[in-house]
Amino acid sequence: MCEGFDPLDSALLALQAAADGGCAEQGLRRLRQQRLAGLLRACQARSPLYRRWLQGVDPSRARLQDLPVARRSVLMEHFDEWVADPRLRLRELRDFVADPLRIAEPYAGRYLVWHSSGTSGEPGMFVQDAHAMAVYDALECVRGPWARLAPELAASCNLQRKLVLVGATEEHFASTVAAARLRRLNPWLATQLRSLSLLQPPAELRRAIERLQPVVLATFPSVALQLAEERAAGRLDVALREVWVGGETLSPATRRFIERSFGCPVRNSYGASEFLSIASPCVHGAMHLNADWVILEPLDEHGRAADAGSEGSSVLLTNLANHVQPLLRYQMSDRISLSPQRCACGSALPVITVQGRDDDVLHLPARGGGVLAVSPLAITTIVEERAGLLDYQVVQTAADRLVLGCRGRDTSTRRRLARAVRQLQSWLDSLGVADVRVRGDAELAIELAAGGKVPRVLALRAARRVGATAAGA
Repeated sequence: MCEGFDPLDSALLALQAAADGGCAEQGLRRLRQQRLAGLLRACQARSPLYRRWLQGVDPSRARLQDLPVARRSVLMEHFDEWVADPRLRLRELRDFVADPLRIAEPYAGRYLVWHSSGTSGEPGMFVQDAHAMAVYDALECVRGPWARLAPELAASCNLQRKLVLVGATEEHFASTVAAARLRRLNPWLATQLRSLSLLQPPAELRRAIERLQPVVLATFPSVALQLAEERAAGRLDVALREVWVGGETLSPATRRFIERSFGCPVRNSYGASEFLSIASPCVHGAMHLNADWVILEPLDEHGRAADAGSEGSSVLLTNLANHVQPLLRYQMSDRISLSPQRCACGSALPVITVQGRDDDVLHLPARGGGVLAVSPLAITTIVEERAGLLDYQVVQTAADRLVLGCRGRDTSTRRRLARAVRQLQSWLDSLGVADVRVRGDAELAIELAAGGKVPRVLALRAARRVGATAAGA
């Protein structure tokens, strides 16, 4: 075993995932209960925090709904007691992820580490051992989009075409770490799986994509939409077989626009820092929950179990694969609905719909004329990762004016706000926007979306209406 990789475990788990996918609903329930009991035993044996929380609980008889709910703020406050290995210390892990040169480097020789963004409050720190990574690998290999595409490419002798990931390449985010890990493990993937930064100017990103000529483009829906607009305008020359997206809400109108622009299907998956491969698309385009390894419990606005088929206001996630950093009924802000109906594909894995992060693409005047589309993911990366501002909102108040607001009048928050304004202004200038000015506001009345979530990037209201109409045209 090396680099967070156990080849034998990965192979066995891939076979298991293939078998699990064909299980009837009753078989899936038995698997979940067995794996939940194993997780509870590991919690009681190795996690001091969970040992206290689960005192008196019998793992073989425990009902999930009777167990305590875990919130990120509490877990992060007690991180060193939460994890099951005393060598894992939050202060050292924060130093580790501050260095972009250490992305996908095994921590303590055995763990993969990534952190989440701060859009739901304090950023989370997540540690995976080889077994958890083997589960994620198995689910991606057997059920993910690659499971269908790889045989097609092999049959067409098209193995030299690349998969390009567009993301935050200098941050220890889950997708960035996972891609870098695959390149470290597989010399062939080191040349065929390429990562491009979403922070670079659009013209440079277009040239890089055209130079690589990928067969698959994997990114966030907002970035895919931005690139689809470039393709529709004749400024991006690339022939894709598929577009893979995740990490944000994908509306039907946005999906249709991306598919028309690139002339290929869009595959939408659902993953998170807390569990890398939560749901994958089937041949009918429905997203199936990997319910043999992850449990989701949608909650209504009162914190009670949401009715079957209705969208919750939040969701509880239980990760059955990760025993080194237990996630048991861990509350997330995503809004999930579980369909009570079976999918036409025949799988017993539940169909889910997800309302996740849903920020606006900003359309700003370009220095050489025209309009520059700016990804909200790029903006939030600048504000959160470079400036350390977490509770904020960027609002476009005019075609060439942005307000970066936050809640907090203390000196530390105001200092971070001023740094975020400088960083965002400098980055926008480097993109080639024309005379766009960013103003800070420490007393901004932050606008809430449905369900109480805070959209971090808001375009002009008129621009949002026009964008929605164009995507749906």
